[in-house]
Amino acid sequence: MNCYETLFVVKPTLTEEEIKNQIEWVKAILEKEGAELLATDDMGMRKLAYQVQKNSRGYYTVLFYKANGSFVGELERNLRNNEEIIKFLTVKYSKVKEIAQFDKMVAAAKGGKKAPVAEEAPAAAEEAATEA
Repeated sequence: MNCYETLFVVKPTLTEEEIKNQIEWVKAILEKEGAELLATDDMGMRKLAYQVQKNSRGYYTVLFYKANGSFVGELERNLRNNEEIIKFLTVKYSKVKEIAQFDKMVAAAKGGKKAPVAEEAPAAAEEAATEA
């Protein structure tokens, strides 16, 4: 099985519940096709670099998973046919260095990106205390 990352952007005009349903729909496709979902990173509503289908914003979600190569075509076909998803991108990680980076991204998505900042804050407080 290969390591993959799929980023997709959902229309900003949907409600939170509808966005959640779209994300669950994509996860269901992964599960149905036998892919192993490793982590999900909901990046939230963001500004697009350029307008896509008259939208300047979109709800970004990244899925990290392991699957067979033939599965990616099926996933992208489903994403292309879904009118609520305005953009998507799939990246395959195959080299040793790429897989190491993939593992780091999966760990960051599982643990949350705010954890390293929280660890740095006490160190900064200790430095301020020793200077005073």
